[in-house]
Amino acid sequence: MRSSSENGVRDATEQTPLLSSINNTVNTEQHHDDGSKPDEKPLPIWQIAALCYARWVEPVAFFSIFPYINQMAQENGQLADTDVGFYSGLIESLFSLTQMLVMVLYGRAADRVGRKPVLVFSLTGVSFATMLFGLARTIPQMIIFRCLAGVFAGTIVTIRTMLSELSTPATEARVFSWFAFTGNLGILIGPLIGGALVDPAHQYPSLFGHIRFFHDYPYVLPSLVIGTIGLTAVAVTSLFVQETLVKAKQPYPLNGSSLGTPSKPPSTWNLAKSPGVPIVLYTYGHIMLLAYSYTAIIPIFWFTKVSLGGLGFTPLQISLMLGLNGLAQAIWTLLVYPPLHARIGTNGILRACAIAYPFFFGTCPLMNALLRSNIPGAESIFWAVAPPLLCLGVGVSMCFTAIQLALNEVSPSPVTLGTLNALALAISSGVRSFSPALFASLFAVGARTQALGGYAIWVLMVVLAGGFTVVSRRMPDYEAIRRARIERE
Repeated sequence: MRSSSENGVRDATEQTPLLSSINNTVNTEQHHDDGSKPDEKPLPIWQIAALCYARWVEPVAFFSIFPYINQMAQENGQLADTDVGFYSGLIESLFSLTQMLVMVLYGRAADRVGRKPVLVFSLTGVSFATMLFGLARTIPQMIIFRCLAGVFAGTIVTIRTMLSELSTPATEARVFSWFAFTGNLGILIGPLIGGALVDPAHQYPSLFGHIRFFHDYPYVLPSLVIGTIGLTAVAVTSLFVQETLVKAKQPYPLNGSSLGTPSKPPSTWNLAKSPGVPIVLYTYGHIMLLAYSYTAIIPIFWFTKVSLGGLGFTPLQISLMLGLNGLAQAIWTLLVYPPLHARIGTNGILRACAIAYPFFFGTCPLMNALLRSNIPGAESIFWAVAPPLLCLGVGVSMCFTAIQLALNEVSPSPVTLGTLNALALAISSGVRSFSPALFASLFAVGARTQALGGYAIWVLMVVLAGGFTVVSRRMPDYEAIRRARIERE
């Protein structure tokens, strides 16, 4: 079931058998204390705004290092150009592996002790770990500080769960479009902060050139700034965010009994086998594979010389293109997603994005081929065509919001949302634990060997995108799952 009013559940459990109360909440129009129906429950705007601000901090911290991590790894490790991609990917892979190992623990903790304590704890840890990353002077130090940030992985799983509990089926598309918008805004702002503040002693010699500390630690300023931003999110959530777990304290489905005794909370394994959950979790993982592999490849692709199959961008150009990428994603998810979802639904958006993904990946080798060509004015044509294609192509990012709503739909109970989101994010972290190193290495091998003209990696990406096109056709019928669940209860 979706949800029922808290008072309705309490009164029913005190006066009537639990099975009857559950059926009544499904088959009759329950109302809140203010007289509104559940789907008409007004949105707590300020609560959602505070949570979206906390959500914004995570991609800011994550993506801020992208404009300079290749250069940082190369300088700290004295690496050859062809080895940069492997080590930068390795750092991100170990970060994600750390997240995967702790994610379900955070989901269980959020379901048991509360959402807010887990959120505040995670934000605090991430903020301080981000500050430390800029102090790294060797590759091992970069790995240690990045993995330390991965230990505090409870932020996103908790925010997703809280937003699910604050929304209704009628409002969740809008709420999660805001969630995605703030994430994309973080993708926009994070690289800009990283690119603008990195190596301030040389970028802004009149302001920082006389400060020896910034000569010794050229990557510390963006880390300090972003860590401080993270601490402001800690303050906001501590002061203004209210606990939502009480809204989810509803009885679990019965074990076929009419005695009114709730069953024990389902185990993680049983939750993963619930109707519709396996295919949604798989699709979630497949989407994340496409997303993380592209995210790992694209900065290296932009950084690599044109002759080796890249685009030869400077760090500033990389940060600007990443910022444009984030801005375009924000527009798609905030302005396009809600009306499109109302028109074609969750599965419709997933299928549309699945069709578009192969074409989106295919534009990357075409842009390199353009720069390699002898066409007069090729570079001017590139700058006229590449940014619009990027803005159009990142519309595939709508599938990230759609798959989140699919998770909400197949959750067996509101009280399992935290654990189910943790399962999905553990899968996501598991994918991210190997995909950056793997795909960055595959790109490096392709650039070194010039396999398929240096485009072998993009052939692989198009094939993987085709797999998503196939699996998107197998998504469950959420209404049928909901009806079956009601009948079973």
